[in-house]
Amino acid sequence: MDLLLGIGGSEDSFRALEETIERAVEAGDALTVAIVENPESETDVEEIRDRVEAALSAVSFDAEVRTLSGHPGSQLLELAEREGYDRIVLGGGETSPLGKVELGSIAEFVLLNARTTVTLVR
Repeated sequence: MDLLLGIGGSEDSFRALEETIERAVEAGDALTVAIVENPESETDVEEIRDRVEAALSAVSFDAEVRTLSGHPGSQLLELAEREGYDRIVLGGGETSPLGKVELGSIAEFVLLNARTTVTLVR
């Protein structure tokens, strides 16, 4: 399976990175990590790239790492459709005090507009 992981610098996205790498290693999946510009995150793109490469190196897993610019949700969807990924993986989804899932703007956009399967890691 070809996986596309979108990561924008939130702690949710780093949790998704760890889980996705672990699952890809176990299943033998191909993984592309797409670093997006997240206006809601204070983490810059270079710091995100360093953390991604460190996580991949820690388990000796080879994945392509790309940086996308522009509207993050649109760029993820364009890449997924253009290159035929089987699944988009995103981190996010905090639980509100009432027990409902609250999504960030990128995750919400991708979930509402994707033509491929989307997995939300919480």
